[in-house]
Amino acid sequence: MSMQNKPQMVEAVVFFNERGICREMLFPEFEALLDGVVNMPEFVDQQVRAVYALINPRLLVRAAVFFYLDFDENGRPDSGWNIPLRHLAERSGRGPDMGAGPIRLACRSQCPVSWHQMHLWDPSLAPGKNDLVLLRDTIKRNQLGLLIEEESAPAVAPERLQVAPEDKWYAPDPDKEAAERLAAKMDQEHRLKTAQLIKQQRLRISSLGRQHEEELARFKLAAEEQRKTLLAESLALRQALRQQEDLNASLKEQLREQVDNFQRVREEMTEQLRALERHSRAEADILRSQFDSELQARIAAAVVEYREQIAIRDVELAYRSELDSQLQQEIDRLKRDREEALGQSGDQVLERLAKMGVVFVVYHPGAGHLTIPLQDIARYQDNPLAYAASKCFVSEDQYRQWLAHYQQPVCEALQPNGERCAMPIDRVEAPSRFIADDSNCCTRHKAANRLRTVG
Repeated sequence: MSMQNKPQMVEAVVFFNERGICREMLFPEFEALLDGVVNMPEFVDQQVRAVYALINPRLLVRAAVFFYLDFDENGRPDSGWNIPLRHLAERSGRGPDMGAGPIRLACRSQCPVSWHQMHLWDPSLAPGKNDLVLLRDTIKRNQLGLLIEEESAPAVAPERLQVAPEDKWYAPDPDKEAAERLAAKMDQEHRLKTAQLIKQQRLRISSLGRQHEEELARFKLAAEEQRKTLLAESLALRQALRQQEDLNASLKEQLREQVDNFQRVREEMTEQLRALERHSRAEADILRSQFDSELQARIAAAVVEYREQIAIRDVELAYRSELDSQLQQEIDRLKRDREEALGQSGDQVLERLAKMGVVFVVYHPGAGHLTIPLQDIARYQDNPLAYAASKCFVSEDQYRQWLAHYQQPVCEALQPNGERCAMPIDRVEAPSRFIADDSNCCTRHKAANRLRTVG
């Protein structure tokens, strides 16, 4: 293996979410992220937990810094973020053994630089949710593609070499020396494991203590806010109670005054009512007698007035009757004069027209065009409908009924509500075929008329 490909210590950054580790990258990629070369849209507008890890060629973690990183709404990291991860990793205290001896650990409860403590977080060491174990297993999977050093027999460190005394350089007891070395080795390993376990438990205790302090601070803050809220509500309720008590006292005073006023008014009204009752009978008798006398006088005056008006109306009616008879006589005389004048002038004119060949023709529905002889002119003028009815060989009433049906062929039967049926029906063209209450009725009313006739 060349010098260029020799495995070296590698810096990496991993990101946590609520499910565990969600993203891994080498430190140069992380620097490019901080410089704004790339963005992480999956962390938009979030505060993300991250870990800076120093990894040896055997994929074992040697140092870890647990820190927070804020992202904006575009997925870019906070431009003001400036935590010295390498410096914290170099100066941090000892942590648990993650396979290559105790690591250097920087977190909130173990931070070498106090002003960066608020930007760090404590890993969970609970069984089944141990963030250090999760970090160790994730790095061991080598998804970053790091160069790995081949496993070799561990060499004994010079400081661990033990030199035997000179008197034992010759003919040593191999069993005794082996037993002593094994005992020393086991004692050393036991001490190291005990120290690591104590260190790990102290770290966990410190983390739990800080969590409990934060929870206690939150509870104290919530309790203080609740106390202030309850105190404000209590003061408001006390003030409202005082106002209500004052209002109740005022209302009670007003009610007492009103009751006194009502009692006084009631006594006054009772006295007045008694006085009225004492005088009402006498006054009622006087008023009743006055009313009766006035009523009788008014009735007598009205009777006299009506009798006079009736007498006047009788005289007027007699005068009007006499005037009506005179006017009727005058009307009859004028009619006779008109007929005589028409007979003398009209007949002569009509005779001359007839001699000249003039024919008098009129049209009537049902009768058609009728030629009127000279001798029928006067009869036609007196009653044209009767003349047309005689030409159709029907009576004048039947002709009038037929003519109304002919002009508007609808049912003329009356319904129970007093209105006409007005149902359209077939028109009877000839007056002689027209039958009253049958031809001018619809089928339903024809049947009703027949039933009444039969009954």
